[in-house]
Amino acid sequence: MSDLSIRTISAEQHAAYLAAQPSASFLQTPGWAAVKSEWKAESLGWFDPAAPNDLLGVTLVLYRQMPKVKRYLAYLPEGPVIDWDAIDLGRYLRPLAEHCLAQGAFGLRMGPPVPMRRWRAQTIKDAIAGGQQPKLGDVRPDVIEPSGATVAAQLRALGWKAPRAVEGFAAGQPQYVFQVPLAGKTEDDLLTGMNQQWRRNIKKSAKLGVEVTLGTAEDLKAFHALYVLTAERDHFTPRPLPYFQKMYEAMSTQPADCCDFRLYMAYHEGDLVASTIWVRVGGHSWYSYGASSTAKRDVRGSNAIQWRMMRDALSSGAFVYDLRGITDTLDPNDSHVGLIQFKTGTGGEAVEYVGEWDLPLNKALYTAFDLYMRRR
Repeated sequence: MSDLSIRTISAEQHAAYLAAQPSASFLQTPGWAAVKSEWKAESLGWFDPAAPNDLLGVTLVLYRQMPKVKRYLAYLPEGPVIDWDAIDLGRYLRPLAEHCLAQGAFGLRMGPPVPMRRWRAQTIKDAIAGGQQPKLGDVRPDVIEPSGATVAAQLRALGWKAPRAVEGFAAGQPQYVFQVPLAGKTEDDLLTGMNQQWRRNIKKSAKLGVEVTLGTAEDLKAFHALYVLTAERDHFTPRPLPYFQKMYEAMSTQPADCCDFRLYMAYHEGDLVASTIWVRVGGHSWYSYGASSTAKRDVRGSNAIQWRMMRDALSSGAFVYDLRGITDTLDPNDSHVGLIQFKTGTGGEAVEYVGEWDLPLNKALYTAFDLYMRRR
């Protein structure tokens, strides 16, 4: 079969295609280009030369400029949105590389939305308790997805390479995430799947009168103030308020059938105790950002707001609720293990994706950029 053709498409074409798909990452929506306005961006579509009006795949490409020269790293976060079960992925990827090279790219990075392995919550809990396997990847998975190995093999054959685990470019999107399957389930099913502590905390928050509401753009300042306090407590660098204001404007103004974006606020007796950002594209919903109060942790606002988002995802028709990234540590003495323990309490599963892959187009510039990123 001949390669597909590729060309720039409008934001409207891009959004309409995503709206017709069962699932696509919100990082691949045209609105995300506006969020990442410091990057050059374009929407691309693949077409069959024999039927030039039939759109067969789309992607958002973000171009990050190399210092001092007008050359770029072309980045496709959690994309592209193509048929990853295709017998020949080169039909998509060869024209993509040619197009990006013509745009001045010295290399490509993409994150295929293709899972490789899955671990049930109980499997993870047992591994942490056993203390014999310090990394999730060392634990025998409950499910091995054959498509993951197939895609990885094709990418290697096409010249793509997986980034180094420690060195190289700073990690982009997480390779390990935690998800709660929703398809065919009821609210009672979801509660039953949670551990006893989660069920107890949800019940406690309701008894104490925690109220969860949808926020507006005016509530972003309150969200951000709580988010900054959370960053100080949990030792991470917070994003500035304008970033979230830009995100709210860009993502919430996309067509509703393409992307659903919401801000949630949890109050207890008038005090904001938790706030989160939720996104849905097709059947995939995400918990994207979150903040919680230290002063009133005992009212369990975080559990209340997660339960509300999970129920809203279920009622919207989503088939998965995605709590996003986790580290792969299972060491009880590692501070990061608390995150996976919190998410495991939902009764879902850890999922390993194939990760982000690189294709050098200009080896000298690619190597120089790699060195620059490692020295930052």
